Amino acid sequence: MALAPPASSWLSVAGSGDVLAGIAASRMACGSDAFSAACEAVWLHGEAARLAGPAFSADDLAGAVSRALAATL
Repeated sequence: MALAPPASSWLSVAGSGDVLAGIAASRMACGSDAFSAACEAVWLHGEAARLAGPAFSADDLAGAVSRALAATL
């Protein structure tokens, strides 16, 4: 089991689940096992939401994913 830090309530915006699924799929395509991919995806999803600001669309969120990933490297 893993616990994620609290995330923005703006993640309830339409399409954010699709962004999360895409992140998880991309992490698995890079070789992560399912559990690790899910953990990485949840963290990146939340960090992208933080970087996207207080109000965003799913497109804005998807655009912020690369910034969130770059900030970790």
